[in-house]
Amino acid sequence: MLPVPCYVLSDTHLGVASDETAAKVAAFIKQLNGRAASLLINGDLFDFWFEWRHVIPREGFRVLAAIGDLVDSGTPVLWNAGNHDCWGGDVLRKDLGISYHIGAWRGTIGTWETLVEHGDGLRRVEDRRYRALRTVIRNPWSIRAFRWLHPDVGSWLAGGSSRASRVYRAKDRGEGLRRIAHATLDRDRALDLVIFGHTHVAALERAPSGGVYANAGSWLDDPTYLRVEESRISLERWRGSPEGECLHSIDRCAEESLPQS
Repeated sequence: MLPVPCYVLSDTHLGVASDETAAKVAAFIKQLNGRAASLLINGDLFDFWFEWRHVIPREGFRVLAAIGDLVDSGTPVLWNAGNHDCWGGDVLRKDLGISYHIGAWRGTIGTWETLVEHGDGLRRVEDRRYRALRTVIRNPWSIRAFRWLHPDVGSWLAGGSSRASRVYRAKDRGEGLRRIAHATLDRDRALDLVIFGHTHVAALERAPSGGVYANAGSWLDDPTYLRVEESRISLERWRGSPEGECLHSIDRCAEESLPQS
């Protein structure tokens, strides 16, 4: 269970994001101390994250430090891995105290019955080639072999294969994952909320079934995040202060929500 208010962040892609964006992410997380009851990172916080035995990537160090301080303050942090940061281990779990999870996470955020997935590989047709690649790059033997590379070489290779992240946005503008979310909510009426990332397209809407689909978007495009409370979920934009700009919100029991002015 994640207590509320729970803040949801995804797809910041530290390492290819600008220094200014990385500084904003660190400042945002620092401001959650004393305000957030929990933080959910829904994948691709880093454009590349890998843990060698004694070495980690240096990009985003200040963000990791801010997360560590948040955990030390007693605020639980759940990191649901994405396709760029799915090789986490003891540094995240033991050294920082993060609940690092690979794959779909199902649990409660407050009293919202919630399904969280980053979203990579979920589209049946469009993602079939990626699913084949994923079985290779996440294979334990592949990970062991990669660990033998010098960190500078491994980081260079990984960076060269992910340059598209600088400008990536789903060609279907998130429609594929949106349909999957609606179908999931329709199939499983016990769910109140489905949260995806990956598309870099922020979303917050009520599905025909009555459940809610949400996507926090990407800080490569716009510093947006989700705030989940007991009776409401909001899509907000960080403007440098603890109080975000509310772009849209949905009341849990309301039949329809209105955009915020």
